[in-house]
Amino acid sequence: MDLVTRNKWDRAAANFDLMAGYGPEKRWAPRKRELFSRMGDGKILFLAVGTGLDVPFFPEGRNIVGIDISERMLEKARARTDLYRGTLELKQMDVHEMPFAEGEFDQVFTSCTFCSVPNPVKGLEALRRVLRPGGELHMFEHTGSRYFPFNMMMNLMTPLSRKVGPEMNRPTVENVVAAGFTLDEVQHVFLDVVKIIHARR
Repeated sequence: MDLVTRNKWDRAAANFDLMAGYGPEKRWAPRKRELFSRMGDGKILFLAVGTGLDVPFFPEGRNIVGIDISERMLEKARARTDLYRGTLELKQMDVHEMPFAEGEFDQVFTSCTFCSVPNPVKGLEALRRVLRPGGELHMFEHTGSRYFPFNMMMNLMTPLSRKVGPEMNRPTVENVVAAGFTLDEVQHVFLDVVKIIHARR
């Protein structure tokens, strides 16, 4: 397990809801509900469940495994996941070292995750491995921008932001393709910075 990343997010857990649980979650709630409505009847992996802020947006009755590298994040998540009307199992796990069988999951969902995975292409390759052939990847992510001045601002902010949380300038769409996924659709939620990405193995 990547102890540096684990410790960073253990430290962030105490104030995570204060930083992410009000403005951002309320702003993006309709788009997240729309994204998670794609959760089907098969086995679903939710990567980086954090403190469980996304759980209230999940449709009922699904079979979900939620993982996170931070045990302190998962401790905070349990109050929300215990209320979920369906099967939602939490596991502490590094995406780069998942012990799941190849093709174990029908769908994978992420939410503002690949700004923080230390090796994003390797992490996406790991997700591709645990998806069945034809399995779906659905992502809500903030990424870098191609447009001035946003690209300049994000490049300047990233050396600081990565020390306490996410990187601001990741080329996540390109990383999905580099990891071997077939890209189905990219929706721009806010400029070209916040995106919904649909891909498949």
